[in-house]
This record gives sequence, structure tokens and C-alpha cells, in this order.
Amino acid sequence: MAAEFDQLIAEFERFQSGIRNVDDRFAGLDAMQAQLTELRASASSPDGGVTVVTGPGGAVLDVKFTDAALAKGPQALSAALMSTLREAVGEAARQQVVLVRDHLGDELGLVDQVLETQAEAFGTTVEELRSKLTQEEAAPEDFSDQRVLRQADDAPPAPPARGGSAGDTFLRNLFDEED
Repeated sequence: MAAEFDQLIAEFERFQSGIRNVDDRFAGLDAMQAQLTELRASASSPDGGVTVVTGPGGAVLDVKFTDAALAKGPQALSAALMSTLREAVGEAARQQVVLVRDHLGDELGLVDQVLETQAEAFGTTVEELRSKLTQEEAAPEDFSDQRVLRQADDAPPAPPARGGSAGDTFLRNLFDEED
């Protein structure tokens, strides 16, 4: 009887462990969704005449041409635009799959599937695309336009309200009694 009970407890603990694993994996979905909506990928033609910015799902957000690119004629402009569009959309897809992998894991090999599909579509190698992926992951985040310290003229944050939960009241009273 005790052995059966121990076996049931072990099975229940495995079940709970599985539930915790699923909970942990899906806890970051809101963060992943926010990162996906903020995703931006950019590509420029080799001569810098065409720049394309894409967002989630490869949606084209912006296209820019220099005067030199416009002066090359319709066929050259069209070829540069299509090539740059493919590169920007491809980069967006690579960024998306990396975000999904980072949050949910890659048991299905999604990164490899995307790289293989892009290599075939773009006439390149998986290794070349993987090196771009590694470069994108290794690029440091740019915080140069963000403030680190509060400016002197900024108002300090408002003090917390005196109300709150019973726990807040207990802690406040505990510390007030020690003074």
C-alpha cells in the first residue's frame, strides 16, 4: 500500500513539474509579444541608394531613395528595391524566429527551417545566413539616446499612498514602532 502511495506521489510531482514548466514557458509571452510588435529590420542596397525598413511579419514600414538611385532609371531602381526588400524582410523573419526561440525554445528547429528556406529563396547558403544571425545577436543594444540619471529639474517620484493592504499597514506599524 505504501509503495502504491509513493508511486502516486511521484506521478503527481511529475505532473506538477510539467505544469510549472508550461507556466514558466508561457509567462514570457507578453514580453515576447511586446518585442515582436517593436521589431524593426533595415536593409540598404550595396550603393546605399535604397533603404527599406520592415516590421513584424516583414511588413514594409518605410522605403527611402537617394537622388542618385532615382537617377539610375526605372529598371536599376526596381532591381535595387526588390533586392533590398528581400534582405529587409529576411532580416525581420530571422529576428522574429530568434525572439520566439529565446522565449519558447527551439525543439522544432524553427531557426534552421527559416535559414534553410531563406538560403534556397535568396540563392545563398545557410552558413552565410547563420553568420548574419550571429552578427545580429551579438550587436550591442544602443542606449545612447536614453537618459540614465534624473535631471535636476525633474520632480522626484511621488511618495506611495498611505492606504494599501493590511500587509502594508503591518509593515509600516512595525517600522514606526522601532523608531
